[in-house]
Amino acid sequence: MSRESSLTARDVAAVCFRQRRIITIAFGATLAAFLFWGIFLPSYQAEMTILVRRGRFDPVVTPTPSQATQIDRGEVTAEEMNSEAELLKDDEIVATVVKNLGSMVRSKSWLGKPAGDSDERELAGAVRRLSRNLDVTPIRKSTLIRVSYSSSDPQLSAEVLRALANAYLQRHQQVRRPSGEFHFFEEQMLQSRGALEQAEFQLMAFTHGEGVVSAGLERDIALQKASNSDSNQRETLLSVVQMSERVAGLKSKIGTLPERTTTQIRSSDNPLLLEKMKSTLLDLQLKRTNLLAKFQPSYRTVQEVDEQIAKTKASIASEAGDPVREQFTELDPNHEWVKAQLMKSQVELAALQARVIANGSVLTSYRKEAKRLGDSAIQQEELLRNVKAAEEKYLLYVNKREEARIGDALDEGGILNVAVVQKPKVPALPQHSTLAFGLIGMVFATVLSTGLGFTADYMDPTFRTPDEITAHLGFSVIASLPAAAVLAGE
Repeated sequence: MSRESSLTARDVAAVCFRQRRIITIAFGATLAAFLFWGIFLPSYQAEMTILVRRGRFDPVVTPTPSQATQIDRGEVTAEEMNSEAELLKDDEIVATVVKNLGSMVRSKSWLGKPAGDSDERELAGAVRRLSRNLDVTPIRKSTLIRVSYSSSDPQLSAEVLRALANAYLQRHQQVRRPSGEFHFFEEQMLQSRGALEQAEFQLMAFTHGEGVVSAGLERDIALQKASNSDSNQRETLLSVVQMSERVAGLKSKIGTLPERTTTQIRSSDNPLLLEKMKSTLLDLQLKRTNLLAKFQPSYRTVQEVDEQIAKTKASIASEAGDPVREQFTELDPNHEWVKAQLMKSQVELAALQARVIANGSVLTSYRKEAKRLGDSAIQQEELLRNVKAAEEKYLLYVNKREEARIGDALDEGGILNVAVVQKPKVPALPQHSTLAFGLIGMVFATVLSTGLGFTADYMDPTFRTPDEITAHLGFSVIASLPAAAVLAGE
């Protein structure tokens, strides 16, 4: 019948008691080694702190000028913090530190430089050793990165971190900002300025050659004048038709109107004639009377006088029965008005017909000028587009060159997106004190010596308890004697 074995404190004490020699030697050697390392080879740790910020952005090459300096006040992401931490541990940066420090870090190998070892292998080994002692840790919930380096030389620890900070800032500038931007934009600005001057010269030559200042505006003005002239031409033609109808109507009307009209008719006797005739009658009567005094009424002379008296009386009677009529006439006003209007309309009709001819030639000239200016406007607009495009390109490169110049000036002044807020100093005290090394050595020595003791006890093939015999052979142990009793029986 087998019993289940269980480890107890007694068993642990028994193992320690059995392997006390091994445990004591291992404990003493380990503690002595830790004390020797802490006293004669202390580790000096230098630290520096780097701030990752978003103070400014490098100019971005875009087809349009930047409106203003971009400032992002957002938080720095964890990916950016990790990227900066990895950049600090980059092999190329560490190799730069090794090259700058030279023998200060290359001669720290315990084995020295093996025979036939190349400079590349020596550099790689120094980089590996330096990277192993370099600790880069982003501080949680902040934008700070703590960098520390430990070595037995305090001066070397500080120098390594100083060289690392310089190499990191230079590498950060190379990674974050491409080189040669200012010279590139300078060359592009000179080329674009030459293209702008050539485009402006072509525009001026075209303006002088075509005799136009603003072909588009002059074309619009010519089109407006042509439109106005065409409207006037249509109105003039309509006026010609109306005036022709008016002339025809006046001509037909003037034939029906008399040139003169009677204004006054007056009837009256001729007093002078009647008076003369009555005087003649009186003379004849006096002559008859004188003749009758001398002659008989039958006398021929008396009869002739009687005939003359009768004729005179008849003439007087006739003149009294037929009075003198006076008739007054003047020009007919309607006829004169129609005549005047006809003459006026004929003159106006001739003027309108002459105006139609003149407007036709003016309209034709306006259309030809508008067509010529339209062709010139297309060419001038193309030249203006070329000038504008060249000007925009020139201003773009001027702006980009200025941004590159400002960026270079800021980089030279150390104004980067990262900054060393805590510069490395030469540590005055070792990383751990002698007491701390002693406590650590005791803990490590205790663990190591105890482990060696249990390992040695486990590897020992001797049976020490009945349980071990039962577990190994599968037989029950009836009785057992302690080792002390066996030795006493002998």
